Amino acid sequence: MGDSHTLVGSDIESAKWILLAGEAIEEKSGHDTVIVDVGDVFAIAEYFVITTGRTNRQVKAISEEVESALKEAGGPSPTRIEGNDDYKWVLMDYGEFLVHVFDSKERDYYQLERLWSDRPLIDFPPVQATDLR
Repeated sequence: MGDSHTLVGSDIESAKWILLAGEAIEEKSGHDTVIVDVGDVFAIAEYFVITTGRTNRQVKAISEEVESALKEAGGPSPTRIEGNDDYKWVLMDYGEFLVHVFDSKERDYYQLERLWSDRPLIDFPPVQATDLR
């Protein structure tokens, strides 16, 4: 799915937080995680981090782990979190990047990767360490 695109539009600090969010997702067994570079066409953020949890409970655990991991590392706090009432699709806004945590059904329905299919994708975990520089 990825095309070896890198996080070049992002500064080093933002790339660090995006990578840490991805690691937190992996820690809670999120699957089909991708990073979409939307910076050239989306004025609000540079990147989307998209992942799937198998159940609402896992979606909750993933979103909580992302927030906790970034906070513990001295990273940014989300300016807002939406969807944490039913945990079907949690959107976490970190300014430079947005984290989307879907349950399987919602991800299949909204198909964000298809909506942004003309944008570069980065699989996570990256194939090479250089993918996130």
